[in-house]
Amino acid sequence: MRQPCAEQGALRPRYTARMKDCTQCGKCCINYSDGGLSATADEIARWEDERPDIARFVHGGLIWMDPETGAQLTRCPWLQCAPDGVTYSCAIYHVRPEDCRVYPVAVEDMIKDGCEMLEPSDMTDPERAQRTLDRLMSDSRPPLNRRT
Repeated sequence: MRQPCAEQGALRPRYTARMKDCTQCGKCCINYSDGGLSATADEIARWEDERPDIARFVHGGLIWMDPETGAQLTRCPWLQCAPDGVTYSCAIYHVRPEDCRVYPVAVEDMIKDGCEMLEPSDMTDPERAQRTLDRLMSDSRPPLNRRT
């Protein structure tokens, strides 16, 4: 006799992700906001039409430029320190560039950036950590395709 679905599910091994949820440390935004990010032409056009407050920080197709001088800013103008004084938030989170939406892509980048999502076990098994990351990010980007 077959078991009910709920009981069958209890018999399957559960996948346990070891990587933490984002801690909002801001390191990714700080590390890449000084010229390491781009926006698509469609994103820039949408900002020009709907969000001139964002579009003013675009110059010559480059983002996070000083509206007065046209020089590259050293920090994203939309990165805000949260009221707790420790974590960060994004003032344009729902309309942020695709570069921001898809980060992090590779565990190697997270290690380089000092990302606080990583657990010690992620460092010892980066392939498993990459699979975990791909699952965590499945709603915002495709999995990282490695060519060997």
